[in-house]
Amino acid sequence: MLSDFDRAVELDLGVRELTAARDRARAEINEISKEVGALRRAGDVEGAERLQARSRELGSNEKNLAAQHGLAETSLREVLLGIPNVPHADAPDGTSDADNPVVTGPVGMPDEFAPHQCVPHWETGAALGILDAERAVKISGAMFNLQRGLGATLARALCQYALDCNADAFEEVRPPSLVTSATLTASGQLPKFADDAYHIANDDLWCIPTAEVPLTSLYGGEIVPEASLPIRMMAATPCYRREAGSAGRDTRGMLRVHEFDKVEILAVCTPEQAPALLDDMVARAEATIAGLGLAYRVIEICTGDLGQSHHRSLDIEVYAPGAEQWLEVSSVSWFSDYQARRADIRVRREPRDGEQQPKGTEIAHTLNGSALAVPRVWAAILEHCRQPDGSVLIPDVLHPYTRGATRISLPASS
Repeated sequence: MLSDFDRAVELDLGVRELTAARDRARAEINEISKEVGALRRAGDVEGAERLQARSRELGSNEKNLAAQHGLAETSLREVLLGIPNVPHADAPDGTSDADNPVVTGPVGMPDEFAPHQCVPHWETGAALGILDAERAVKISGAMFNLQRGLGATLARALCQYALDCNADAFEEVRPPSLVTSATLTASGQLPKFADDAYHIANDDLWCIPTAEVPLTSLYGGEIVPEASLPIRMMAATPCYRREAGSAGRDTRGMLRVHEFDKVEILAVCTPEQAPALLDDMVARAEATIAGLGLAYRVIEICTGDLGQSHHRSLDIEVYAPGAEQWLEVSSVSWFSDYQARRADIRVRREPRDGEQQPKGTEIAHTLNGSALAVPRVWAAILEHCRQPDGSVLIPDVLHPYTRGATRISLPASS
């Protein structure tokens, strides 16, 4: 990593030197052009032609310098895109996910789960006829899934529930599910995670891995008035990722899939607004999970486990008794100016206390979080809410979205 910094410094010096040399050549060409005009007006054709020959020589050199400058700038940008964000001073120290401290909970965790709750969701889903992994594989291949009947209703209900939980403060947006390379780069997904994304080569478009990607670039290349901040947006979209997973239980059921639905919340703000927004977004994601009656905890991501773009992050995990593990269902992150710098989202400050309009602009800050990611929450509900007779009670908060259904029961023939 330090070698990347050294390389960036070296390339930056080279770009500066090439910029100066190119600009000197351009200035000399411009000066010669003026002299040539003066000589022609004075009737000194021979002198004008000598200077023109010199101008052509300088022009060739300027083109060469400009080409070198472009290559050097491209190399510098490629190196800079690979350098991670700086962790927040309050981010806990650590080297791996084993060092992530629990900051809230566990909440709602019983001393032990009943035996009927300790059945993996993929077994319960198959028995209830609401999870059809076999046909999903038939039509799409491994690590895709298909919900049927009340299973599909439950997935849709979760998205609408999460949207409604945040509709008081966040504008709902339905962005495109395909985006350009520049859009994926702005959020920090490219170039690092290119192998994890689905690329449509003919059109140079990418399937979004999360709604964070298009929402981050919604104001890309724009100057936003300070008075309009923070801008809060939310979106329910499909998400596409090449989930590698690991052998065995981790790739079964809904735990790791290539396509899933998720509700994302995102904010564009000033640096001063960001800390309070982080707290609010974590509280919202936590309340959404708590409303479902699932056992959960909140952990803070240590410096050694932070993603490349992240300044500070907190995850919400639910416990799945059938899968016998904690499952990350929400991650809320503050990116400082890392994403906004790539997307070129700027803030124009407002004058204060009768002062003049501040000059220039500054880079905005961005935050985003999973208000609710369907697959693992869906899985946890099937395990938490499973009854002794094999049926699953639908959490009360979802009843307004399930067409009157309150329970998912075994098929009559079972």
